[in-house]
This record gives sequence, structure tokens and C-alpha cells, in this order.
Amino acid sequence: MTASQDSNRTSPRATVADALRDDILAGRLSPGDRLREVDLAERFGVSRIPVREALSQLQSEGFVTLVRYRGATVSAPSGSAARELVQIRRGLEVLAAQLAARNRGGVVAGELERAVELGRAADARHAHDDLPSLTLRFHTLVAEASGNQQLQVMLEQILERVSWIFGQRLDTRTHTSWSDHAAIAQAILAGSPVQAGYLMDEHIARDEELIVAMDSDSARD
Repeated sequence: MTASQDSNRTSPRATVADALRDDILAGRLSPGDRLREVDLAERFGVSRIPVREALSQLQSEGFVTLVRYRGATVSAPSGSAARELVQIRRGLEVLAAQLAARNRGGVVAGELERAVELGRAADARHAHDDLPSLTLRFHTLVAEASGNQQLQVMLEQILERVSWIFGQRLDTRTHTSWSDHAAIAQAILAGSPVQAGYLMDEHIARDEELIVAMDSDSARD
């Protein structure tokens, strides 16, 4: 990381954006919650300028909605945006799984195996609150195992948003998801790029089907 990149990550704008993103992903802020600049400036001990910049950044990431004269609110996951994200994610994650398998998991092979163990254990005891972070951890490790830093950067934001979207409907996903993760990890650790890519493609395809189903359910409510 260059000095300028490190400075950007520790700037007031980045500090505010990172904290708000974490609050949204963790459910401490819910869709529709107001994000008042004056309140946020007081909370973080900064002027309203970095707060405004942070909210603009989060809008570009899909976490915040800005409406002129009405201010900022936490966004509600959009069905169409979710499908588009999963479509983009599909190609990137298939590539990540293939590269990870060529590396047999690389330096994170043990962590990948451990992530699957923790995820399946949490699923078995119905610890639903633990599953979003474990799922995100698994997919992040696959990207890291690819050894391609540019791919990791591209996937980071997408994975966070997908995790947030599915976090709204945990009950539809957990068991099948962790069975998929176990099979993908096994193919990666066995050094089988074709199998790892195929399994990841099937896994993301199922996620896309769930996105469509979730969107249909919302339309009926």
C-alpha cells in the first residue's frame, strides 16, 4: 500500500464511511434509518464536510440513499441491484476459486478449512447471527487464496454488499450454503481448478435464484 493510499484509508471521510458501513452490515443501522449530518459530525468529532463525503461514498456503494432536501437514509436492498451484483460476483468468484485451487489454498489453506468447520458448526446449532460474518470470511479467503490482489480488491465491496443483502433473509440460505462451501474448499485444497470453478459457479447460481425468490416474496408482501 502506498503512503497516499494509507492516508486515504485513515482520513476523516474514510473513518466515518468505515464506521457507518460496519453499523449497516452489522444491523445496528436498519433500512430507512435517517443519517443526519449534524448528528454524525458530533458523533465522530469532525466537521460536516467529511461526513458529507462519507455519505456520498456510501451512496456509490449502495448502502445509503441521498435525496435532495431530505438528506440521507440507510438504503433498502434492491432486488434488481442485488441480481446485478450477483451476476458480476459470479464471474469473479469462479475465477478466484480456480486460481485458489491452482495454489491449493496458498498461505490461507488452513484458515479456509477452519472457516468451513466454524460455519458448519454454527449452522448445526442454528447460530444464525454468526453466519453472515462466517460466510463473508469464507468468500474473502477464497479471493485471498487466489493470490490475485486486484481480484481481491474488486470482490471486497461486492462481497460486503451481497452479505448485507442476504443478511436480511438468513433462513433461506444457510444449510445449502455451507454444504456448498465445504465442497468448494475441498476442491480448492485438492488442487482441482476445474472442479472448484464449477462448484463455485453452481453455488453463485443458487444465490441468484434465491435473490429472485426473495424479490418475489417482497412483491407479494
